[in-house]
Amino acid sequence: MTTAALIVAAGRGLRAGGGEPKQWRPIAGRPMVEHTIAAFQAVPGIGQIALVLHPDDMHRRTDFEARGILVATGGAERAASVQSGLEALSDSGATRVLIHDAARPCVSATVIESVIGALEAGALAAAPALAVVDALWTGENGKVSGTRDRTGLFRAQTPQGFDLAAIRAAHAAHPGGAADDVEVARAYGLDVAMLPGDEDNFKVTLAQDFLRAENILRGKMDVRLGNGFDVHAFGAGDHVTLCGVQVPHGRGLVGHSDADVGMHAVTDAIYGALAQGDIGRHFPPSDPQWKGADSRVFLRHAVDLAREMGFRLTNVDCTLICEAPKIAPHAEAMCAAMAAALGIEQSRVSVKATTSEKLGFTGRGEGIAAIATATLVAP
Repeated sequence: MTTAALIVAAGRGLRAGGGEPKQWRPIAGRPMVEHTIAAFQAVPGIGQIALVLHPDDMHRRTDFEARGILVATGGAERAASVQSGLEALSDSGATRVLIHDAARPCVSATVIESVIGALEAGALAAAPALAVVDALWTGENGKVSGTRDRTGLFRAQTPQGFDLAAIRAAHAAHPGGAADDVEVARAYGLDVAMLPGDEDNFKVTLAQDFLRAENILRGKMDVRLGNGFDVHAFGAGDHVTLCGVQVPHGRGLVGHSDADVGMHAVTDAIYGALAQGDIGRHFPPSDPQWKGADSRVFLRHAVDLAREMGFRLTNVDCTLICEAPKIAPHAEAMCAAMAAALGIEQSRVSVKATTSEKLGFTGRGEGIAAIATATLVAP
């Protein structure tokens, strides 16, 4: 049996300010919903992820679908949005689903795994909650009008986990207007296991909540830096391939693959940040299948490996060291080629060059060297 995650991001959330729905506002450098998605991607027990978007946001679907995320169109109220997402998951092969609010970007792996664990143990429904510990008042006209007993009261959180067939049937039978999916499940007669929640797993609602979420998320970030260094000697040829661009030159570069010294250095920088060795470890030069290979193959493998390990690439800086050819006229094209291969914005890629002042093998015109740095961040 497999577990899917259904992230509901179809609300407008304008109370938080900022002039746009809160799920698209940045927290710690990227949209809130991206943090929420990353939290589930980092949990091994999660298979398919589905995202429910407001009809006005469907222009964003292509980006998510390109990353293997199912996208469904939201309805007029939350229940309709959830039903749309559940329908999208009907052919996914999942038998369990965790339904989560996009506005809870600080959810921890511990909370997610606890819900999965309860479902695996046989529960048809399970959800995290926190006991109410504050005194409860009623109010009227700006004054306290009474008190309420807090015994047995809990604050509901998400993800709320369910047997997929059971929650689909529960929603189909419900008249609508439920506060959350636990209410829908209970109305259908399902027992809901209550699990420990987490204070950090709060729902971003007001403007001041963004700062709290940013402080939590920055504290959770795993930032990795890696560096790479590569060298290739000149040989026969009429061009060199540098950072994915063919540059006319009186000589070529010698190598088992296409000898793209820039891409090789960047690839090794990514592997280094992951503590996963170097190109030779993943693509041995003794293997004839890599003879003359396009270095994009190596670079994309490194990026895919980073994604599998729960990291995203935030920027790359590559310096080519040579006396010739001139790099500056081709630097922008190199940045574009590298960005396309890396799957990141061109503004996050730097390619520049320097000489070694006629010193060493590069100074003697015997070859080209490259040094690169890559930054990876998780979640």
